[in-house]
Amino acid sequence: MAGMKDTLALWKALAGRPEILLVRPSLVWFLNRYLGKFRVRNVGGRLILHSHLPPVNSPAYGRFIREHLRRRSDGPTHAQVGLSPLCPQKCVYCYNRGRKGRPMDTESILRVVRELKEMGVIWMGWTGGEPLLNRDIVRITESAAQDCAVKLFTTGCGLTKDLARDLARAGLFSVSVSLDDWREREHDRSRGRKGAYREALKAIELFLGVDGLHVGVSSVLSRSGIRRGETEELLAFLESLGVHEAWISEAKPSLPSFWSEDYVIAEDDRLRLVRLQDAYNKRDGLTVNYLGHFEGREYFGCNAGHKMVYVDAFGDVSPCVFTPMSLGNIRQRPLAEIVREMKSLFPSEESCFMNRNYKLLADVSGGRIPLSPEKARALLRKVGFGPRARFMRLYYSR
Repeated sequence: MAGMKDTLALWKALAGRPEILLVRPSLVWFLNRYLGKFRVRNVGGRLILHSHLPPVNSPAYGRFIREHLRRRSDGPTHAQVGLSPLCPQKCVYCYNRGRKGRPMDTESILRVVRELKEMGVIWMGWTGGEPLLNRDIVRITESAAQDCAVKLFTTGCGLTKDLARDLARAGLFSVSVSLDDWREREHDRSRGRKGAYREALKAIELFLGVDGLHVGVSSVLSRSGIRRGETEELLAFLESLGVHEAWISEAKPSLPSFWSEDYVIAEDDRLRLVRLQDAYNKRDGLTVNYLGHFEGREYFGCNAGHKMVYVDAFGDVSPCVFTPMSLGNIRQRPLAEIVREMKSLFPSEESCFMNRNYKLLADVSGGRIPLSPEKARALLRKVGFGPRARFMRLYYSR
């Protein structure tokens, strides 16, 4: 009965946005089909399908309709921002390894947030390092959350009950705590820190104690684990924790140690996870949100550098967190200028840029990452981008 009430509330919220009537019908039909893959969840009055979309009854979702579906803004919809370069963990697959420089101060981060919103960003993710190590995270969250959905990615390090509540009051709508394995030893090993597992479980408990906060877990899967059926065991464990969502992704070939066919998933692996997500989301309980479903050719494709942008803790601007290259630094060039250039170089395609091009990255980089802007441009001149995914073909059609 609760599920039916939430679904009715979802359609009432969508029907209450008359601007949707001005959106191209083919886009509306496509989005209805996509949204139908997820059950709506009412968390503190917010109607949430999954954590990488703004709540459908939020101002951020209204901006998505006006600025992107109606006006088809040139700017990105999604951005991640590194709030701190510091992290107590040493993950074997860390996408930030090798990044360095002078960390952005709070005023620089606030400026980045403001400029991203001006470009059209309707969803922001706080990352790092460990974003909770930024003492001004509550203030930064408050600056973004008025008309933008804000999500936190965290190991749980540094979390207190008061901080969890303050973040929710500041407007944080969702959080994903990193937890890669149901076995303590395996999680601690992949994270390079003894006690990481217990720290994550404690953080989940604290976040679940905050009213109105959408709480999830982010899990990085190995190709071998996917093929051994370990994803199913992990999801069963995560559901037992009482979290709202499992956000899952395969380990990306962002580091030289992962530039091998032994680690990069095949299309059959991706489709296995897509089927697993769809099966989970037909039942009550845990929502499964698989990145490879969102960025598959059936839906939105890879929008790194196109509708997605990453500003790391040092101010370097990258296509996404998994793409170890910089197209410029905010201290040297205006952010909007860097993003415009990046979009001209990344046309959007139907599958993950890194999964397709890691061998080319290995050739151009000489094993040294992230790539400088000069080397990034040299690499991109050699890339043969594939066709766009279904949504983007509709989006750009006349």
